[in-house]
Parts: sequence; structure tokens; C-alpha cells
Amino acid sequence: MTAQVRSLAGAAPAPEAVKARQSLGGRLVEAVSGGVMRAFLIVVGLFWLVPTIGLLLSSLRAPQDMSASGWWTVFSKPSQLTFGSYQRLLENGDITNSLLNTVLITVPATVLVVVVGSLAGYAFAWMEFPGRDWWFLAVVGLLVVPVQVALIPIAELFGKVGLFGTISGVVLFHTGFGLPFAVFLLRNFFAEIPRELLEAARLDGAGELRLFTRVVMPLGGPAIASLAIFQFLWVWNDMLVALVFTKSGTQPITVALQTQVRQFGNNIDVLAPGAFISMVIPLAVFFAFQRQFVSGVMAGAVK
Repeated sequence: MTAQVRSLAGAAPAPEAVKARQSLGGRLVEAVSGGVMRAFLIVVGLFWLVPTIGLLLSSLRAPQDMSASGWWTVFSKPSQLTFGSYQRLLENGDITNSLLNTVLITVPATVLVVVVGSLAGYAFAWMEFPGRDWWFLAVVGLLVVPVQVALIPIAELFGKVGLFGTISGVVLFHTGFGLPFAVFLLRNFFAEIPRELLEAARLDGAGELRLFTRVVMPLGGPAIASLAIFQFLWVWNDMLVALVFTKSGTQPITVALQTQVRQFGNNIDVLAPGAFISMVIPLAVFFAFQRQFVSGVMAGAVK
């Protein structure tokens, strides 16, 4: 028996032989999957951050400095850094009003999509009603409808009902186009909750509303957080819908900055800090909820 074990052990291929039989592609993947790939990704990430760093440094320079040289001269002349541009930005009524409008548009549009999408997702996942599957297929079909198709018809409708040019009209538009994705994402996530858990709550006397608020909502936190981030980023960075449905007094920051660009030579000191504030807020929201964003998307994307 010992001799047989030795013979079998001797017949096993050596690790070098196994590596020799690997394909060229496999050896290349194995070579770059370690520290080389990590270093490469770090370098790529730093290159992606260069525009953000340049915008930040430009917003901290005086207009004459921005006109005379590039933002990288700050490293050799740090005395150029000043908060004067931000002070002038706060004194610019158009920019401050547009920032407030952006908040008044983004927050309600995000909250409405999260609340209505959560209720609809729970209904499609765990409640029985006639035509449930067909209604859900119709909601999924709305995902492929482009925003551009609805701009003119909804603009005419808002004009007839008095919502055109108002913040409420922009909020309703973003809510309507955000709900199909919200329902699709949350329905798939809620459907993965164990049925036994819901049945146990029903045996304890929990109704549908209490079941939704006490069981489903806490378990669906990652998906709800990722949905909120998606909707917040989309609405905050939107300019197409705002260009069509807003007027001078209801414009968000994206449209206000686009208007300021037309007078680039006269207000360059306002554009840089305004653009940086417009960019850094959604970035801060994304990085603050990055873990929930990733886990929620991965859980709701597969069923």
C-alpha cells in the first residue's frame, strides 16, 4: 500500500508543469492581477481627480491670476490662494437663488420617488391584486422611454394647468421619470425577503402597513439608499429638463452656471466656485453612502 501511495504521489504533476500548461492569457492575467494592477488603478484614479483638483484650486484664485496663468502655478505661488471668489459668489443673488432652487427641486423629487417607489415595490412583490404581473411589465417597459420624447407633450400639459416654469412642475417631471426604475429596483429587492419572515409577522397580528414599515423597510435599507443616491445625483446634475421647464426665477444651479458662461470674461470669479460647489455636493453624498449604493444595486439587479 505504501508503495502504491508513493507511486501515485510520484505521478502527480509538479506545480511547474501545471504553470507550463497555462495559456498565455492566463499567465498575463495572473501577472497583472497583483500589485501592478493596483498601482495602475491608483494612477488612473489620480488622473481622474486632476480636473476636480484644478477646479478647486481655480476657485481659490483671484480673477487676474486665473487669466494670467494656469491653476498649477499655485504650487509655486501659494500666496495666490484666497476665499474672495467664494465671498463674491455668496453676494451673487442669481447663484445663491439657483442653489436654493436646486435643493427645493432635488430633495422633494428624491423623497417622492423613494416613498412611492417603496410602496409600489412592496405591492408588486408581496401583495396579490388583478393584473399584478402585467402592470409590473408595463412599469418595466417605461424604463426604455427616453426623456426627450416627453419634453414637448408634458410642457404643453404643464402650460395648460399652470405648472410650466414652476419648481413643482420640475419636481413632478423628475418624479414621474424616476419611478419606473425605483419600482423595478425595489420590487426585485423586496421579493428576496424570506416569505417565512413576513408570514411570522402576519401571525403576530401585523397588518400590511405595519409589515411594510417594521419589517420590509429596515431590511430594504441598502436598496432604498442606493435608489436615493441614484435619484439625487440624476436630479441635481440635470440641465435638460431644467432648461425646458424653468424660468429665470426657478432655475437650478446647472442652468444658472450655463447662463453665466455666456459672460465668461466678466464673471470668471463666480463660475469656478459655483461649479465646484455644484460638483462637490453630489460627490459628498455619493461617497457618504457608497457602501449602501453598491450593495443595494447588486442585490436589486439580480433576482
